[in-house]
Amino acid sequence: MREQPDRRAAAFLVAPEGTEQVELTEPWQAAEEAGAGPRLISTAPGKIQAFNHLDRADEFTVDQTVDTADPADYDVLVLPGGVANPDYLRTQDAALRFVRGFFEQGKPVAVICHGPWTLIDAGVVDGRTMTSWPSLRTDLTNAGATWVDESVVVCTEGPNALVSSRRPDDLPEFCSALRVQLA
Repeated sequence: MREQPDRRAAAFLVAPEGTEQVELTEPWQAAEEAGAGPRLISTAPGKIQAFNHLDRADEFTVDQTVDTADPADYDVLVLPGGVANPDYLRTQDAALRFVRGFFEQGKPVAVICHGPWTLIDAGVVDGRTMTSWPSLRTDLTNAGATWVDESVVVCTEGPNALVSSRRPDDLPEFCSALRVQLA
């Protein structure tokens, strides 16, 4: 029998390399402030390499691999951006199953910047209103989403709340919306 956590938990799903650091660390802090213990989930154990745009930044320790993670153990999923991060995750079956699990269980998902690429390949954006880094507009529209150019969008037109933002400059609004989902 799986041990149930004694407080809310936020899953941060990232690739081994390529996550935009500020899109990981600021929402992580917001989750902590909301009383949800953040956990770093990746496709491989060890450490992940974050980036400040194209430059290597800090490394962070992985708490759990996605193949052993269960959405039932978490209250919210956060998908940071960075170009390489979601581009890698969208090719990983275990990551896509994990993402779909949050939608199937009606749990909130928060995604920023290029992160929606993972949602597109998980098949969960059709009929949703959302935003992203502007270059994903066509991808999201082709996948059935309605794309809008706003700093944060909270879409409840589906089985769960879907929070999305465009870029690092939108992090204050994104983190505020994440805190509301964790309240």
